[in-house]
Amino acid sequence: MARTEYYDDPNAPEPNSMVVAASAVVTDDQGRILLQRRRDNDLWALPGGGMELTESLPGAAVREVKEETGLDVEITGLVGTYTDPRHIIAYTDGEVRRQFNVCFTARINGGQLAMSNESTDIRFVEPRGLSDLPMHHTQRLRLDHYLQGGAQPYLG
Repeated sequence: MARTEYYDDPNAPEPNSMVVAASAVVTDDQGRILLQRRRDNDLWALPGGGMELTESLPGAAVREVKEETGLDVEITGLVGTYTDPRHIIAYTDGEVRRQFNVCFTARINGGQLAMSNESTDIRFVEPRGLSDLPMHHTQRLRLDHYLQGGAQPYLG
C-alpha cells in the first residue's frame, strides 16, 4: 500500500483517522543513526509505527524497531512529541491520517540487522550524511532535534 505525505498543503485530503505512533533514533557504538528506506513512499525514515491497544508507547517503539530492522533495543530517552496538524498521510486504501508520534532514543541490546518487507534498504548513517538522503520534512525535524541534543524534549 502506497502513501503520500502532505505538509502544510491546502490540497491535502481531510483526515479520517488519528494514529498514535512511536519512532526511535537508534544509534550504534560509532554514533551512526539507523534508517530505513520505506517501500511505501521511497523515502528514508526512522523505524517506527502505530501503537497497538495492548502495548505502551515505548513498547510500540521497541516492537517496531524489531519488526522493521531485526534489532532488539532498549528505550533510553525522549526526543519529542510530534503532533503537527499540518502533517497529513494519505494511503491508497482510503485512510487519511493525522499522526501523533512520540520519538524516543534507543540503544541496541541484541538481534541481527535484517530488512523487513516494509523497506527497500536499511543502514546506519553518519549524521553528516543525513542531508544527502531523500526524507520527509517531519523525519528530518526529529533527527535535527535529536542531533541538537536539547536538555528538554521537543513538544510539538
